[in-house]
Amino acid sequence: MSGSEPAFDDLERGHVVLAPDPFKPEDDATRPWVVVNTERHPFDKRQYVVMGLTTRTWYDERIPIGSDQYRHRRAPRDSSIVPHAVASLGPKLMTAYVCRIEDEPLDQAVDMLSTYL
Repeated sequence: MSGSEPAFDDLERGHVVLAPDPFKPEDDATRPWVVVNTERHPFDKRQYVVMGLTTRTWYDERIPIGSDQYRHRRAPRDSSIVPHAVASLGPKLMTAYVCRIEDEPLDQAVDMLSTYL
């Protein structure tokens, strides 16, 4: 990664990375994931709680990410957070850094997830 990009073992809330997608049958399928945990996570920097991003619009309860909701770069296509697509990722699974998202859509996604639980 370049100097302005964080290392995978130094990610913070809002960073978006590419990593394997356990919800797709293809062995090499990856998707963008956004880190939603805070530094209070007991294994922060060694394990991250993430939510999937999608470009599809079929899911009504997705959280669209507006063009003004990016801190660093932006996703290559219009994207939304999918609150029900939750995973736990370690740095070794991550293959690329994409961008960073502001807190507002992350807060909405976490709130929505809590209603599912």
